[in-house]
Amino acid sequence: MKIALIGATGMAGSRILEELVSRGHYVKALARDTHKVADTERVMAVDIDLNDHDALVEALRGQDAVISAVRFHGLDANALFNAIHDSKVRRYLVVGGAGSLHVPHQNTRVLDSEDFPEAYKPEAEAAAHFLDKLKEKDDLDWTFISPSAEFGPGKRTGEFRLGKDELLVGEEGSKISAEDFAVALADELEHNNHIQQRFTVGY
Repeated sequence: MKIALIGATGMAGSRILEELVSRGHYVKALARDTHKVADTERVMAVDIDLNDHDALVEALRGQDAVISAVRFHGLDANALFNAIHDSKVRRYLVVGGAGSLHVPHQNTRVLDSEDFPEAYKPEAEAAAHFLDKLKEKDDLDWTFISPSAEFGPGKRTGEFRLGKDELLVGEEGSKISAEDFAVALADELEHNNHIQQRFTVGY
């Protein structure tokens, strides 16, 4: 498959890039500064400004899918959706956030819970707003993938659980490595099990 990966140099994006290439996909790695990304037979690095509509459309055109792994706070969601629409790519996967998930057995979002860190609220609220906007899009085969509460570099085990809209909590809390998150995202890309849905991944 040919995939455009927006935010390919970030914590999640870099691991998604590695996972996709290991599966034989061709990736157009998009970021503001791609000097960390080496061009190979399967990777083409492209410096891009997400606010440059025409350049973004051109970068996305001809791809089988678009993945975005970028921060939501300060992101112009409508501009991004419009660029994807104009590129004619229908499949779109998003590295989401955990804040919009529900606290287990409660009708309360994680970001609305009393102990949610104030410092993370702007990003969590922006991610939740982005998901709400996605749910209005009927011209995109989108999937929004929320990680667990603790999401960072770790090991690729290939063993994890999937959930829907409720935060997954295991024996060691709510956790997922970026490496295993990348596995779950690549699985979704290849099997299309959650079209126009959000799901979550955790141990």
